[in-house]
Amino acid sequence: MSLRLFLAALAIAACGNALAAEPPAAPSAVPVRHPSLKSCNREATAKQLSGKRREQYVKDCTAGKTAAAAVPAAVPAAIPTAASH
Repeated sequence: MSLRLFLAALAIAACGNALAAEPPAAPSAVPVRHPSLKSCNREATAKQLSGKRREQYVKDCTAGKTAAAAVPAAVPAAIPTAASH
């Protein structure tokens, strides 16, 4: 009887460990969005680009490689020091 009790306790402990394991990481809820071709063409027009330069700019823009397509990084605010008071 104690062997059955031991096996039952072992099975419950094993199931508990399986349930306590963290689930696999879910994919990002917001997919990475690159600028659309339409917005990149508007930017190229605003910069008055034409020919090969325009083609390369639009290609880089849609791939997210241009400075205009990149999301600007937040600039940290200046932290006042004790000496400045």
